[in-house]
Amino acid sequence: MFENAIKNRYEFIIFYDVENGNPNGDPDAGNLPRIDPETGHGIVTDVCIKRKIRNYVDMVKEGEQGFDIYVKQDRLLNVKDEEIISTLKSGSSQDERDLGFKSGMCQKYYDIRTFGAVMTTAGKKDKKDSDNKEKNKLRNTAGQVRGPVQLAFGKSVDPIVPREISITRMAITNEKDKEKSNTMGNKFIVPYALYRQEGFISANLAEHITGFSDDDLNLLWEAIENMFEFDRSAARGKMAARELIIFKHENVLGNAPAHKLFDLVKAEKTTDGAARSFSDYTITVDTNAPDGIEIIRKSL
Repeated sequence: MFENAIKNRYEFIIFYDVENGNPNGDPDAGNLPRIDPETGHGIVTDVCIKRKIRNYVDMVKEGEQGFDIYVKQDRLLNVKDEEIISTLKSGSSQDERDLGFKSGMCQKYYDIRTFGAVMTTAGKKDKKDSDNKEKNKLRNTAGQVRGPVQLAFGKSVDPIVPREISITRMAITNEKDKEKSNTMGNKFIVPYALYRQEGFISANLAEHITGFSDDDLNLLWEAIENMFEFDRSAARGKMAARELIIFKHENVLGNAPAHKLFDLVKAEKTTDGAARSFSDYTITVDTNAPDGIEIIRKSL
């Protein structure tokens, strides 16, 4: 049990928008913006937003102890696993090894402490060192941590109509195209869409599994507020976080079901025709919340 872990359960809603960009392309559909084919609403995966949060934390906490990022493009994951496995004491019991490995990974990596992780190599034996029984015994360690912070898929408030934009490139790729003056390409954009994404924070998992603290929580809110400011690209167009609405329970286990809290928040288009800016929408929050719930609303 972690004494410095958060003591309150939270749910939250993020509203963000995109203008002339692709917020989350689908590689199985030629990088077309993700879309629900039955309703036409746009979709943004939880992984997409977690990536932006990880990148922000990695940038502002670079080199600071306890804020490394596990899932990123640097060293191999099994090398990171081995760093913690190598610190485990020989002769320890299976339960001690499991606890020591999970605790070490959570202390070192902010994203494991926050989102959890599956360390797939942690329980695998080293085939190149199969005769070293003690080393492989230590490696036989539970490699899954369930994180307290979870995100649902984001969904656009209204259906979207993706556009395919043709583009030209003056540079020629190969010899057979050298007679051409340019080559053609394409990119997909959403002219405008407002997205809503819901999240959950379990104080119980923070207290018993990862040690996710109030400092970690404040860094999470900071990352959500700024995640698009340092993740610019031509493909994503203009994206901005617009609202962060937080429901804080007065205890660890919570005072109301999450769906009842989410139902307190509505986003509606207030203009005729297609929406083209955030001002075309109104977001309302019913302040008549269940007992024990504090509503914190941040306009970003």
